[in-house]
Amino acid sequence: MKLRKLKPEDASYMLEWMHDKSVVEYMKADFSSKTIDDCVCFIDVAQSDSKNIHFAVVDDKDEYMGTVSLKNCDGVSAEFAITIRACAMGQGYSKFGMSEIIKYAFNELNLKLVYWYVDSANKRAVRFYDKNGYQRVKDINEYVDTVSIDNSDYIWYVVMKTEY
Repeated sequence: MKLRKLKPEDASYMLEWMHDKSVVEYMKADFSSKTIDDCVCFIDVAQSDSKNIHFAVVDDKDEYMGTVSLKNCDGVSAEFAITIRACAMGQGYSKFGMSEIIKYAFNELNLKLVYWYVDSANKRAVRFYDKNGYQRVKDINEYVDTVSIDNSDYIWYVVMKTEY
């Protein structure tokens, strides 16, 4: 397993998870309407976007297994996101991708905080984050003042540089 920049050949695998209801059912965005062109465009933009950093999580043969991201990087904090193809779930890709992108946030970008949220109905994701010891917080606005979404249906997590 490793992280690498997204490549155009990842687009078909990306579209696979976007159209897999078991992967996207708890996500806010409507991925079912995405096309291969949308994926290619996302990959193209990701090459030079310094505020939103995206890496592919790949297997030992360099096959795309998912995307791990740091969004809205502001020099102090960033929002974490990850999506893994259904065929890669339960094989360590999420744990690896999270660990590596958080190290990247703290060691390469010198950020102080990484945060994310998960729909409280997404039991699989909540179980994963809790099992791996990530810290839940009741009010994300105590940590980040730029978050502007309703907190009520989400469980929020944070990792601070001092913890990692």
